[in-house]
Amino acid sequence: MMLAGKIALARAAGTLSRRAGRGGTSLPGKLLIRIEPRAIARLSARLRDGSAVISATNGKTTTAAMVAAILEGGGARLVHNRAGANMAGGVTTALLDAARGSGIDGSAGLFEVDEFWLDRVVPELAPRALLLSNLFRDQLDRYGELETIADRWAAAVAAAPGTQLVLNADDPLVADLGRDRANVTYFGVQDDGVALSGMSHASDSKHCRRCGAPYVYDAVYMGHLGRYHCPNGDGPRPEPDVWASAITLDGTRGAAFDLHLGADHRRVALPLPGLYNVYNAVGAAALARALGADLTSIVSGLAATQAAFGRAETVLVGDRELAILLVKNPAGANEVLRTLALDPGELDVLAVLNDRTADGHDVSWIWDADFELLADRVRRVTCSGARAAELAVRLKYAGVPPERLYVVPALEAGLDAALADGAGRLVAMPTYTAMLDLRALLVARGTAAGSFR
Repeated sequence: MMLAGKIALARAAGTLSRRAGRGGTSLPGKLLIRIEPRAIARLSARLRDGSAVISATNGKTTTAAMVAAILEGGGARLVHNRAGANMAGGVTTALLDAARGSGIDGSAGLFEVDEFWLDRVVPELAPRALLLSNLFRDQLDRYGELETIADRWAAAVAAAPGTQLVLNADDPLVADLGRDRANVTYFGVQDDGVALSGMSHASDSKHCRRCGAPYVYDAVYMGHLGRYHCPNGDGPRPEPDVWASAITLDGTRGAAFDLHLGADHRRVALPLPGLYNVYNAVGAAALARALGADLTSIVSGLAATQAAFGRAETVLVGDRELAILLVKNPAGANEVLRTLALDPGELDVLAVLNDRTADGHDVSWIWDADFELLADRVRRVTCSGARAAELAVRLKYAGVPPERLYVVPALEAGLDAALADGAGRLVAMPTYTAMLDLRALLVARGTAAGSFR
């Protein structure tokens, strides 16, 4: 069967899946790969300007949205897996949807790729540029330890010798991937005003991958990200080519910073909160620059970025504002908690903990998240999800008074209870599948728009 026939078959399967209510974000691509194993390579080769790939433990979807805003603002027509389906099936589906006869409806590809799939997808895409942003401990029952992922990433990098690497200088494991390469752009943060007082107990990559010595940190910005050096001289932090300084964090409302691209710099007003989104923005700027965008286009695109679903997205539910802040591992949760701690007044929180495959069945990570930061700030916490009771226990040990904790496992009932008791802003902190369930519920009620998995 010719490729065109295989594409038609895969599309038909996706249509049937959607009609059956099972979604069609990845299934058509999975089927196409089964009947045409080189589908990604064959379809991506049609992209006139090639493609770019983004991977990270935290921030892939948001960073990709930022890059898309920059490139599309400059006139690029992107083939982009916007729905966040980031394994091989999702990437293939995005390409399949854009295929037109022997061509493709797009000038360039922009793909976020799951960190565990990077070494399988990158050789097929042969991207012009590859952004690797961070490696944090996440879903140990699925991925294993960080070194396992680092080894897979090293294999992906080695398989793409002509690809421009864009690496986070502040993450030792990520920065190390570019030490033997010439075509590398590094990005990072240069602002001790946002440095932490010390290394968090939940920090991950603390030792030099080359000699095993513990890194010495001159500044810790987020988790194990910061300015560091190996005491044996084996792994100095690279000097970033693109960086942020003069950072201002405005709680959950947004952030601002000076963006430096070599000798040029410009103030960026970012409509997304937290230092973690400053990192996402600087990584996006570095990738966009590597793809040819100028500073004006980069600043405009970052300012125009809208929150990806569930990642600092805000919707109005009745007369209450609901902010949705995804949490899925200790590093990400700590940054959300750190950001929330900057907001004034007491907080109403809907915390939702699931343990499905996409969340990771092992939820012990909640004990490494610093919920103590909010213990004396919450007016009410409603705990929902499959592991609601365990989350409530964790919050109790964090110091949240028991009379302020409510356990309502069913998500819809939990949302209604949280909305009914109180006024003003409600902050939802769901894990990944809980975020999808929550947003599906909001869309069904007509309070959120858009398609998602």
